[in-house]
Amino acid sequence: MNLNMQIKSDIKDAMRAKDTVKRNTLRNIQAAVKQIEVDERREVTDTDMEAILVKYLKQREDAKVQFADANREDLVEKEDLEIAIVKVYLPEPMDDTELESTLKEIITLLDAKSMKDMGKVMAEAKKVIGSRADGGRINTVVKKLLS
Repeated sequence: MNLNMQIKSDIKDAMRAKDTVKRNTLRNIQAAVKQIEVDERREVTDTDMEAILVKYLKQREDAKVQFADANREDLVEKEDLEIAIVKVYLPEPMDDTELESTLKEIITLLDAKSMKDMGKVMAEAKKVIGSRADGGRINTVVKKLLS
């Protein structure tokens, strides 16, 4: 079962369980999926689904920071619940040692020597690593390795 079908199934389960937070979160993700399907007239792949989930997760984390700054603990809790729901559908994030070893392999493969090659390394890293590591983390490790 692909990720899109899994989310559709989980929406139904959340409706049966009367879990409004999960239902609403998954419906928001489904709306983003439907937007891509309508705009681009194509089926959404699991790679597309991961990108949608990462984007949605980032939005929730940004909102959480803003709500925390405004001392809105009720909304911070709501965002925490949504973040936990979305993380279930994403692959397990890479730990630092795994990330560093993967990036070393990419640097060796591309024969990158200096910071001038950072763009090539970052592009390849995004393809290989996907949503298992944040772009900021990848950037930091690549800078460290190329310095």
